[in-house]
Amino acid sequence: MVRNLRIDAVEESPSPLIALGKDYADGGTLAAHAHRRGQLISGATGTLVLSTAQGRWVMPPHCGLWIPPGVLHEVRMIGAVSTRSLYLTPALTGAMPVRCEVVALSPFLRGLIARALDVPVDYDPDSHDGAVMALLVHEMRRLPVEPLSLPFPAHAALAERCRRFLQEPAIQARIEDWSAGLGMSRRNFTRLFRRETGLSFVEWRQQACLVSALPRLVAGTPVTTVALDLGYDNPAAFTTMFKRTLGASPRAYLARTAATG
Repeated sequence: MVRNLRIDAVEESPSPLIALGKDYADGGTLAAHAHRRGQLISGATGTLVLSTAQGRWVMPPHCGLWIPPGVLHEVRMIGAVSTRSLYLTPALTGAMPVRCEVVALSPFLRGLIARALDVPVDYDPDSHDGAVMALLVHEMRRLPVEPLSLPFPAHAALAERCRRFLQEPAIQARIEDWSAGLGMSRRNFTRLFRRETGLSFVEWRQQACLVSALPRLVAGTPVTTVALDLGYDNPAAFTTMFKRTLGASPRAYLARTAATG
């Protein structure tokens, strides 16, 4: 099994796809870095939070996270995280998302990834190992996107305001307060916000609360505590938002995460 080997030691291998595993302690962090290859990272355990200048993504154990080649990113671990990473040469990433995305992984694909960890870095493409890796390349191009991303604006002042919001997310935050703080009219602010993020302020605010809530829920914080900390009137209102976005209540979603992690 290829574990705890740094990608920069083997990144120049002629193999189109490399599979590596690595273990991280709870609370571990990876400082800003980038890879020449595209990376599909998944976790057998724990939750991973990735940040770039363009946004933030939360990856529970049953999901994967695609990081395009050359994207500068920071990573934070919640719980002990055992990662499985597929590194795809840039020439083969044309069919992959052009930005970071959280993606769903089927049981079949998770099984293939686990098998790939037994494949040596310099495998023979005409061997059984080569067939496994070739199949993985095809499967990676069909990954459904999960709604666990939070786009950040390029506008400097607005981006800073978004970062401050993530330190104390509140579902009751008002457009009027944000626009006034930036010295804009409500109309100009709403236009700027959508142009910069692709979302309305209300949509982004809800997504920010969800992305902030999920790591706390995975870490064991009660749903009621998370809901009230975010400013929801009651846990039921938070649960309704959560279920509408992720297709399951917080408890059912976390149970699925535990079962597939």
